[in-house]
Amino acid sequence: MNKYQDLKIWKKAMDLVEQVYSVTDILPENEKYGLISQIKRSSVSIPSNIAEGAGRNSNKDFIRFLSMANGSTTELETQLILIGRLNFVSMNKIAQLLMLCAEIKKMNYALQKSISK
Repeated sequence: MNKYQDLKIWKKAMDLVEQVYSVTDILPENEKYGLISQIKRSSVSIPSNIAEGAGRNSNKDFIRFLSMANGSTTELETQLILIGRLNFVSMNKIAQLLMLCAEIKKMNYALQKSISK
């Protein structure tokens, strides 16, 4: 599978990255090399791993990269909860992003399951 751009999960993950970048724009400047950098890296890792897995030559490799994308999604969830707890961003905005993360994780699980068959 090389048409990763056609995958709904990849498109949804790209939407998440855009929203995460918008949120990081309002975080304190002193977090530029801390939380902001880490949040951006984990969000970008999600669609990147999906794309890389789709470009591999075996379903086993694709599933492995989907698993890494799932780990990055969970990492991002933790970071989003943290910026909410630190009162950097409203919990309402965090909740929206967490719902998108949950949706991506469900899609990821379903895709892994369908590939395994």
